[in-house]
Amino acid sequence: MNDKTKLLLFWVLALSSLAADQASKFTVFHWLANPETRHVHTLFQKGEQGGFHLVAQFQYDVETGQLKKDASGNPIPYVNQGALFGMGGKHQGLANGIFAVVSCGAAMGIIYWSMQKGSLAHTPLMVALAFILGGTTGNFFDRIAFSGVRDFLHWNLWFDWPVFNLADCWLVGGAILLMTLMFFAPKEEKPQAV
Repeated sequence: MNDKTKLLLFWVLALSSLAADQASKFTVFHWLANPETRHVHTLFQKGEQGGFHLVAQFQYDVETGQLKKDASGNPIPYVNQGALFGMGGKHQGLANGIFAVVSCGAAMGIIYWSMQKGSLAHTPLMVALAFILGGTTGNFFDRIAFSGVRDFLHWNLWFDWPVFNLADCWLVGGAILLMTLMFFAPKEEKPQAV
């Protein structure tokens, strides 16, 4: 595979990851906005022990108990303004702004890294960077458009995991692949002095 093909693969994976993240968020929040659905759809349930659910959280008016709606009449999603495990979420606007700047910087760094000759020579590295870029830009878009990240996947079988989204999956998957490459990639042999 030549460098142009690898760069094309990088952009196709990154943009596909971004599109899948945004499409999933739009679909789930639109579908589960109806109060009759209780904003939850169970993908699977194992007795009373838990399962895997789609959960659309929305903002409510404290006094009336009614869904808050935007100018177009759409319910306003509840967003995570922090990061992993809600880190920084107590400082809401500040945290969202800081993580938006960090996401933007990370995206620029990943794009720069992906265009380096050494990166282009390594297809698994390009795949890892593409997924990390897709996840980073997916959550960055949310931070700009919604002032926080829309989360909707909830795993609570065996343990109760914080609600997450596809962008988080791309970020974690890309990071795991990147770490695997760092620790298990064959080391280049240094030429021996004669």
